[in-house]
Amino acid sequence: MRLFSSNIFQLGIKELRGLARDGMLLLLIVYAFTLQIYTGSSALPETLNNAAIAIVDEDQSPLSGRISTAFYPPYFSPPKQISIAEMDKRMDAGLDTFALNIPPDFQRRLMAGQQPAIQLNIDATRMSQAFSGGGYVTSEVQEYINRYRGATSVPVDLALRSRFNPELDKSWFGSINNIITAITMLSIVLTGAALIREREHGTVEHLLVMPVTPLEIMLSKVWSMGLVVLVASAFSLFVVVRGLLAIPIEGSLLLFLLGTALQLFAMTSMGIFLATVAGSMPQFGMLLILFLLPLQVLSGAMTPRESMPDIIQYIMLLAPNTHFVILAQSVLFRGAGLDVVWPQLLALLAIGSALFVFALRRFRRFLR
Repeated sequence: MRLFSSNIFQLGIKELRGLARDGMLLLLIVYAFTLQIYTGSSALPETLNNAAIAIVDEDQSPLSGRISTAFYPPYFSPPKQISIAEMDKRMDAGLDTFALNIPPDFQRRLMAGQQPAIQLNIDATRMSQAFSGGGYVTSEVQEYINRYRGATSVPVDLALRSRFNPELDKSWFGSINNIITAITMLSIVLTGAALIREREHGTVEHLLVMPVTPLEIMLSKVWSMGLVVLVASAFSLFVVVRGLLAIPIEGSLLLFLLGTALQLFAMTSMGIFLATVAGSMPQFGMLLILFLLPLQVLSGAMTPRESMPDIIQYIMLLAPNTHFVILAQSVLFRGAGLDVVWPQLLALLAIGSALFVFALRRFRRFLR
């Protein structure tokens, strides 16, 4: 047993030394857990930010003037006063996302009890801004009209309270999502690259003549590459997320790192399996895209699982990413404890064990 553990440790040290000599992989690790986290979170645009709006004021009344002042930064860029002839040309040229046309005699007709119409043109090719901006423009115009007519507010006052992210800051979500992506990607890349590097350098044959078993070889790759990603993710949480981005973390970091270790156990096993299937590094890269994209898109990291078809939700319960995303968001956003996330920990352990056994069988055939 002592010799068994010593072999795993020494082989793991060998993997770490091999990684230390690979400058490109080291650069990828540093980038994925520092610059990528920072830029992916701080540069994430708000749904409505400096949207270009133009106003055609054919009424030239006090009410139309007040409506024109309702749109200001940071949601909108300063409104441009244009003519009716310019409206379509500017929209065609992509200069304006919104064009508000206030017709002649709007104020007079409104005070006479009529219901004059205001035209709002939206460039729907800018989906994120068009979707939320249309409702925002409509509500602002309606509010100014109600004020001018002396209308009272609606009977029910709806008080909104946003839990876990009071300011609705998208960088909070973006930072954690980028960390999850980096953990998943690098855990597969590092273990797969380590095995392919040995094949290309001819050191696999050296391992075969050594008094070590396939289980020892595989465990050494799992613990060494998993340790690198675990340390890098902890550094990213403390230095980049908490430090540079000043994003609060509500839950236990130790509990999150425990879940991360189980996720790494599963994904490093998958990386070894893909490396045994691929014949070279380019083929491994193609397989990585084939597996990584569905894992990220369908795990709930980008889109809530509830919005997916039921059959996709059931299938993705077999993927470790699904449970890791639930655990990470519950712990880091909502401050959940072990009593809440223990089902995800058990699922990660079970899925990781199954992937490890499956990859070990494939690895033994690979060494023959």
